[in-house]
Amino acid sequence: MKYLFFLLVSEKNTIFARNFVFLQTMLNISIVLYHPNWQQVAELTQVFLQSKKVEHIYWIDNSPIAENNLPIQSTKISYSHNARNIGYGAAHNIAIRESIYDDVPYHLVINPDIIVGSQVIETLLAFMDQHLEVGMVMPKVLYPNGEQQYLCKLLPTPLDVFGRRFLPNSWIKRRNDRYEMRSSGYDKMMNVPYLSGCFMLLRTQAIQKARLFDERFFMYPEDVDLTRRIHRDYLTVYFPYVSVIHNHEHASYKSLKMMWVHVVNMCRYFNKWGWFVDKERDAFNAMAIKEYL
Repeated sequence: MKYLFFLLVSEKNTIFARNFVFLQTMLNISIVLYHPNWQQVAELTQVFLQSKKVEHIYWIDNSPIAENNLPIQSTKISYSHNARNIGYGAAHNIAIRESIYDDVPYHLVINPDIIVGSQVIETLLAFMDQHLEVGMVMPKVLYPNGEQQYLCKLLPTPLDVFGRRFLPNSWIKRRNDRYEMRSSGYDKMMNVPYLSGCFMLLRTQAIQKARLFDERFFMYPEDVDLTRRIHRDYLTVYFPYVSVIHNHEHASYKSLKMMWVHVVNMCRYFNKWGWFVDKERDAFNAMAIKEYL
């Protein structure tokens, strides 16, 4: 069965047709949990269990108490409970290391609050099989009401992060729209320096070369940090021809504790990469702006 898509090769500004053939590619999946909605987790997992492409699914639980009555029993599912909340990236790394060790070609990092259609994984894997230069791909992500989530971003400056968090929207709207690449239309494939961690389909070789998630980040900047490291050697692609639904709750806007976690970890990110001087950020952003904005 073949699916025809159109690949925009931005360097030549030319459109090429590609035939994507569904191959027998294997995939591992990790879902990190914290006080999870188990019905939600079960529904997501059932979709993956129906796919012949899925080798193994890892449930990594950072909750204070382990779950003894799991909603699904399958030889394809491994459940592990951490004695403490080790963070989002560190928990995913547990499963990613297994994918690397077992030489599984692809690994999906996904949030438990994602709703995925049956053909999403197959389509994305077919695309990556045909494009070895792609190290990471993210589909179109929608809110439950069908509205676009603007999850393709430029690499952030301190003003991008803290301005949108603490300044009035009217002061920062124009800059925020640019940061979220809204004028691109989100209707074509793009090579983006920052993709969301809610759904990351990763080439295992790419994440191994990038050296996994940086476990210094408890949560929030782990996705931008990883994307930019993979972006050095591979394309990190937004693929709008399939979509998923994300029940995103914006926890850091509802909880002072999570707001503090966000601020602390973003400070760690800028300490690592540079607050005001970051030549790689400037280069990656300039390229994305030139091509898509």
